[in-house]
Amino acid sequence: MKRIILNTGVVLLALMLSGCSYNTFVSQEEAIKAQWSQVENQLQRRSDLIPNLVESVKGYAAHESGVFQAVADSRAKLAGAKTPEDKIAAANEQSSALARLLAVVENYPQLKANESFNRLMDELSGTENRIAVERMRYNEKVQDYNTQRRRFPSNVTASIFRFQEYPYFQVPAEAKTAPKVNFGK
Repeated sequence: MKRIILNTGVVLLALMLSGCSYNTFVSQEEAIKAQWSQVENQLQRRSDLIPNLVESVKGYAAHESGVFQAVADSRAKLAGAKTPEDKIAAANEQSSALARLLAVVENYPQLKANESFNRLMDELSGTENRIAVERMRYNEKVQDYNTQRRRFPSNVTASIFRFQEYPYFQVPAEAKTAPKVNFGK
């Protein structure tokens, strides 16, 4: 009889402890979703700037159509992405396409002197900084949630209620290599 009471007490204690973590998980998931919305806002801002930037560059570099197509394709992929994982991949592809576009710009000094182009570049630079900040904040929320999800006794609640791990927003592999600058052209 003592054993049954003891086992029941342990089960009740585990349920009470896991009930507290359920609310924590719900709060943390909502924080992640809210922060992801901020990331999406900044990614959308960047996507909105891209057509104007591309049009500015097109006038100077009409023969660079492959770069323009890559930028347009990456923008379309980002607009069509549904899950955070897909949006992360599309945003990384867009960053890569923008890097190629900016490499084209380096070959056209008269374009860099254009006031409209400079304004667009300033806006894009500010947006890239905002994306970095929002991505960092998103990753912090994900880290808090994923850590809580793995801790005991929260891991019991996480498995019972099937709280899934959230992905980190990581930089693409090509961003980890330093760009090559050539002033010889």
